Amino acid sequence: MMKKLAVAVATASTLSFANMAHAEEFDTAIGKIDSSMTVTLATDYIWRGQSQTDGAGAIQGSLDFAHESGLYIGAWASNIDGDDFGGSSVEIDYYAGYGGNITDDISYDLQWATYTYPKNSSIDVEEALASLSLYGFTVGAKYAYDPSSALYTYVGYDFALPYDIGLGLHYGLTDTKDPLDGVDGDEKYADWAVTLGKTALGLDWAVMYSDTDLGSDCAYSDSDSCDANVTLSVSKSL
Repeated sequence: MMKKLAVAVATASTLSFANMAHAEEFDTAIGKIDSSMTVTLATDYIWRGQSQTDGAGAIQGSLDFAHESGLYIGAWASNIDGDDFGGSSVEIDYYAGYGGNITDDISYDLQWATYTYPKNSSIDVEEALASLSLYGFTVGAKYAYDPSSALYTYVGYDFALPYDIGLGLHYGLTDTKDPLDGVDGDEKYADWAVTLGKTALGLDWAVMYSDTDLGSDCAYSDSDSCDANVTLSVSKSL
């Protein structure tokens, strides 16, 4: 169950190391269910290499439930820069999916997610996601189908360093098939990130370097939102 919960959060969160290491398990009439809440403080909210807070800090939180069958549901929220999201200063994501292990080293995840913006529902996005993880590598695709269409494909590799430090490498490609009206910027771009994470003092700490090849073609009002970024975060699971 823990791996399924972590996959769900990694899909939405700023840093993949900000996951749920301390979920609680309880018995119900329909089987065992894991639950967890996580709070994250970060110096930025980076989404596919682009700042969603115009370089400002972010407060994020999640609530997740996973059934022993592999089914899970959850919600995740963060502050965002209202100027870039039609006046909405909050993003709330909801997701549901199914994940499991094929072997001890191979796992999969299928998910549906919706990204909502309470003060500007016209830019809410729905996505279908699928990923396969094997021997430390993860390959996946996310297809946004409403209200616009875009395909995001990515590959990542996670492995352990000495002193219980985790290292994550990420490379993704965005291909916007049908951009929203009024949104400028390059329809195709790449992003990449390197993340170091460690658990200490009961908290999950992470530092991430991220960048894109957008340059001056950034879709946001402040082109600095697409510059190289070093993001620090600390998370606590409750």
